[in-house]
Amino acid sequence: MNNKGLFSIIVFGIIVVVVLLFGSRFLKTVPAGHVAVATLFGKVMPLPFEEGLHIPVNPLYQWYDFDTRADTITETASVPSQDQLQTQMDVSVKFRINASEAPETLKLFGDKNRLISTQLIPSLRSTLREAGKTIARAEDFFLEETQNRLQVQLLDDLKDSLDKKGLIIDEVLIRSITLPPFIMKAIEGKKEREQEVEKQKAELERFKTEMQEKVEQAIAERQAAEQEAEKVKVLADARAYEIGKLNVAIADNQAYIQLQSLEALKKIAEDPAAKIYFLDGSSPNPMPLLHMGEQR
Repeated sequence: MNNKGLFSIIVFGIIVVVVLLFGSRFLKTVPAGHVAVATLFGKVMPLPFEEGLHIPVNPLYQWYDFDTRADTITETASVPSQDQLQTQMDVSVKFRINASEAPETLKLFGDKNRLISTQLIPSLRSTLREAGKTIARAEDFFLEETQNRLQVQLLDDLKDSLDKKGLIIDEVLIRSITLPPFIMKAIEGKKEREQEVEKQKAELERFKTEMQEKVEQAIAERQAAEQEAEKVKVLADARAYEIGKLNVAIADNQAYIQLQSLEALKKIAEDPAAKIYFLDGSSPNPMPLLHMGEQR
């Protein structure tokens, strides 16, 4: 074997050893939803490596992977209002890493965890405190209008401060608000009083309804009584008219009067207590005279 052949074998062996020892270093796979940033001897490479397989790459690169998918953090902070009271608020921030800015982000602020802890959370707390200064009273935090305005203000302020730091802020949500205990007690007392007032109003409405029903019933009963009285009056007038007509007829009928007199006399005769009866025979209408001449 000549020297040329020996040299080829040595070179091939070296290549095999390098491939065996450093083969994986020539390949870089970036997972979906991530971006990779490479450094060489501490210097950050200016271009990010997007998701997928990258070959060949410098085996001496140091890699930093950034998760660029949507993420959320929730922070609890005490927020002062203009009345100097502290209100505890839980606020969630939806954000993403700006993939195109990942090399600069790594260079200035570090990896994702450090970016969140040193930039996002402090900015959120500071923005919350500044936003709280625009609220006159702590209890105003419970107003829907106040919460909507705060969410918009927080979103705008965080976007302005964090966009240049490689963070994209998508949404800010106020999850919960805890007012100072004495204010919560006062609010609960106010709600109880309002509920009692509403209860009294409902009771008053019920009483009014009952009274109205009774009035309507009384009116109906009065109308019914008036109708009944009118009916009785009509019947009485008819009866009186009938009696009047009958009296007129009787006055004009002497035979009827005599017949009635005889009927009365017959009944008197049947009475064992009768003593003496006198009858005026010359009268055209003889009438019985009871107990005349009886000793008293």
